[in-house]
Amino acid sequence: MPNEIASRIEYSEKYFDDENEYRHVILPKELASKIPKDRLLLESEWRQLGVQQSRGWGHYAVHRPEPHILLFRRPLGTDPTTGKVDPILAAQAKQKVLAEYAH
Repeated sequence: MPNEIASRIEYSEKYFDDENEYRHVILPKELASKIPKDRLLLESEWRQLGVQQSRGWGHYAVHRPEPHILLFRRPLGTDPTTGKVDPILAAQAKQKVLAEYAH
């Protein structure tokens, strides 16, 4: 992956519901042809495209009108270094999200 293309990948801020955190990643449009149309990407595949993010993220949906936009999610409380859900962190994260968005 040429560094020039990887430097043009855009990452959204994270957004949340009461179970998961989400983000979307916008790839340069010339990479759209490298994304399979009939399935989601494995972690090794999206990393090979140049996407860089902590562990635990899963490609969960395709934005059909713009296939170069990848949608990711991971459970609240995921340890970013291991990709595993820590039950204590999960409970704390869920409490925080509920407190912030319950208003």
